[in-house]
Amino acid sequence: MNCFSDACVFHSLILCLCLQGALRQQPFDSSAEKPQFPGASAEFIDHLEFIQPNVISGIPVYRVMDRQGQIINPSEDPKLPKEMVLNFYQKMTLLNTMDRILYESQRQGRISFYMTNYGEEGTHVGSAAALEPTDLVFGQYREAGVLMYRGFPLDLFMAQCYANADDLGKGRQMPVHYGCKDLNFVTISSPLATQIPQAAGASYAVKRENTNRVVICYFGEGAASEGDAHAGFNFSATLECPLLFFCRNNGYAISTPTNEQYRGDGIAARGPGYGLMSIRVDGNDVFAVYNATKEARRRAVAENQPFLIEAMTYRIGHHSTSDDSSAYRSVDEVNYWDKQDHPISRLRHYMTARGWWGEDEERAWRKQSRKLVMEAFERAEKRLKPNPELLFTDVYDEMIPPIAKQRDAMWRHVQQYKEHYPLDLYEK
Repeated sequence: MNCFSDACVFHSLILCLCLQGALRQQPFDSSAEKPQFPGASAEFIDHLEFIQPNVISGIPVYRVMDRQGQIINPSEDPKLPKEMVLNFYQKMTLLNTMDRILYESQRQGRISFYMTNYGEEGTHVGSAAALEPTDLVFGQYREAGVLMYRGFPLDLFMAQCYANADDLGKGRQMPVHYGCKDLNFVTISSPLATQIPQAAGASYAVKRENTNRVVICYFGEGAASEGDAHAGFNFSATLECPLLFFCRNNGYAISTPTNEQYRGDGIAARGPGYGLMSIRVDGNDVFAVYNATKEARRRAVAENQPFLIEAMTYRIGHHSTSDDSSAYRSVDEVNYWDKQDHPISRLRHYMTARGWWGEDEERAWRKQSRKLVMEAFERAEKRLKPNPELLFTDVYDEMIPPIAKQRDAMWRHVQQYKEHYPLDLYEK
């Protein structure tokens, strides 16, 4: 009886989807002298003409503030309260401080790997502030600020990078691969773009639950070159999912500049081809990012459709601790973005002009933020590593014989060569 009921529900769903598709189709008129092809909406022409990629002008970049923090169009000012703007600034600078300390930690051999967020802090905080806490986040690997804005504590950032016993991932992931179920932040994966089709599936589930939630999926312009990006775009559009695709176009996919990655007009230009509502914003303008994400979220929920946001920014730091960016870009280029067009300095100009922030507040906060990060750093270094038994758990509900066999073999090896395995550094 249950199987019969499930089959009925399945066929009803298919029928419903087919009917919805039929309703969207244009009425067929065989007498009309215009194309009747169901695959596209177009007109006939009687002369040979190829569409040239550079004829259409580039998609404009939406911004609210100029580089000096001045509001350009008063009607676009989100008019956020002072406390919220100060929180933006403190989260962005705290992230910056944490980056510097953990980057140096890797250089000193204390952790194995790290990726900084220099220059992209505005994309994190502006987008995170526009979301609801229940919205589901799929990150790539440079969205630490989103998690920080949601309340992820410094101790857990450090625990993950040090893979100690407090790490929510139990020491199984390489550094900067954060995740937190309580904060609706899906654990980051190393392979590029795998999160994009996953986000499309998750947003379809959210749509069917009808829970007033959206899914946001972050990725870089380099990841948009992966096949997974195209699958995710197409699925989300055809299934009409409440999904925000958030592309951080920071100019470089590790050592590959954008002019070697694609010939088209960035990533936002791809949106219309897939049926995505699209916008390009100044990623160094935290208010522009906030406005665009907030409106996209509102419409995604109300209209059940995906949106593509391309945030134009710049990666000031190296791609990771495995990269030396001086090999493929000039010092002058990096200095320009660091000194002349940085999201943190732009927001500070805005606050200073309103009398909300000054040199005294800056010195006090810089000192306090460094103290907070260093205290968490020291606690993380002193913690024990996770129990080695955790290598074999969380795969099956009950440990199956092949896994138990691997575990026993591991312990025999450790006992045989125990001088190479300092078990006193691990939790019992």
